[in-house]
Amino acid sequence: MRVATDIGGTFTDLVAVDEQGRTILTKSHTTPPNFEEGVIDVMNKSGISPEEITDFIHGTTTIINALTERKGAKTGLITTKGFRDVLEIARCNRPDLFNMVFAKPRPFIPRYLRKEVRERVSYKGEILVPLVEEDIREAVEYFKKERVEAIAVCYINSYANDAHELRTVEVIKELWSDIFVTSSIEVTKEWREYERTSTVALNSYVMPVASSYIDNLDGRLREIGCDAKKYIM
Repeated sequence: MRVATDIGGTFTDLVAVDEQGRTILTKSHTTPPNFEEGVIDVMNKSGISPEEITDFIHGTTTIINALTERKGAKTGLITTKGFRDVLEIARCNRPDLFNMVFAKPRPFIPRYLRKEVRERVSYKGEILVPLVEEDIREAVEYFKKERVEAIAVCYINSYANDAHELRTVEVIKELWSDIFVTSSIEVTKEWREYERTSTVALNSYVMPVASSYIDNLDGRLREIGCDAKKYIM
């Protein structure tokens, strides 16, 4: 049997389809902040035996909610020297050209949590300035004092040569093994520094929330004996 669940603001919905094509539809109340309990509740309400489930598909707005409500992790950014303010500069286009009081959205990583590292790669991938690992160590020590929960790494032109970003992640993990860290090349290995910096910043911002939620849900499913293939969106 294939089972799909979806968490909404008020209700958690379930749709199940068996091998004969028969469907089961049911819903129960969503249970913030422990959303996984609402999933277990709706499964219990459906009467489906966890052992019958072959495929478990799950949809959730937990991550987008963390962004829209700005309830993600306290995140630090490590970037190339001279590019600390990319998140604020963004793009020069204005969505409302004649609005004189227009203000850009506030970055998810404030300026005091953005640290610069001496390194530089050309657009061709040539290393112009070698990576200064001491700068990484200083940034990590600073982030520890500030009690950040996640770190994003984005260097200029890393899409052309990712050596510096890869090494930076290695150094961070050596110094702080349990911190959530993402490099821009893991999420969008493309040109344009604002798009890459913004994307990796958002990814790191929601990583602790996503990890905690998925781990809790997976743990509860195992507790009730659901050993199905699991998919999430």
